[in-house]
Amino acid sequence: MARGDHPQRTPFYGIAMMIGVMVVGTLVATSGASQAVRVPVYVVLFIIGILGAALTFRDYSH
Repeated sequence: MARGDHPQRTPFYGIAMMIGVMVVGTLVATSGASQAVRVPVYVVLFIIGILGAALTFRDYSH
């Protein structure tokens, strides 16, 4: 295995992204921000969450 080529790196990044999405989503939801701010933030968080899930649950067959 080459340096920096650890097989668990990509799933770790995915988990970190999903945890970040949950934390930021909670902060935005409880901050009392206006709807004009919350909706775009939620859309971006949704996209990041999907990417994080894709990184976490990638194909382990090889």
